[in-house]
Amino acid sequence: METYAIHKNAMIAPRKARMTLDLIRGKSVNAAQGILDNTNTKASRLISKVLNSAIANAVNNFGAKEEELKIVECYINPGVVLKRIKFASRGNVDRRDKRTSHITIKVSDNKEVKETKKGKEGA
Repeated sequence: METYAIHKNAMIAPRKARMTLDLIRGKSVNAAQGILDNTNTKASRLISKVLNSAIANAVNNFGAKEEELKIVECYINPGVVLKRIKFASRGNVDRRDKRTSHITIKVSDNKEVKETKKGKEGA
């Protein structure tokens, strides 16, 4: 069973956050939390919150065990770009782009969810 969590419009540039996200891709959630706790970046703090949310979704909604969970998919897409101005020399104006990110983390315990199929009666 797979569950995921998304943080939209995180105030960090996607290029900066991808470097930290590459450290945890494909690892177990316990190892990933240890890596993020010992990485001193803004991206690691944001990614850690998303990872904890994905773990909580799996444990509370589907009854998964936290020790068995593994990160199967994680990626960062660019979000909206906030355009700001900065005054430059000789009467010029420069544009400063404040880039945002959408952080997605998907965890799984490689077990199938048992679905009940209800057939139509009298059809």
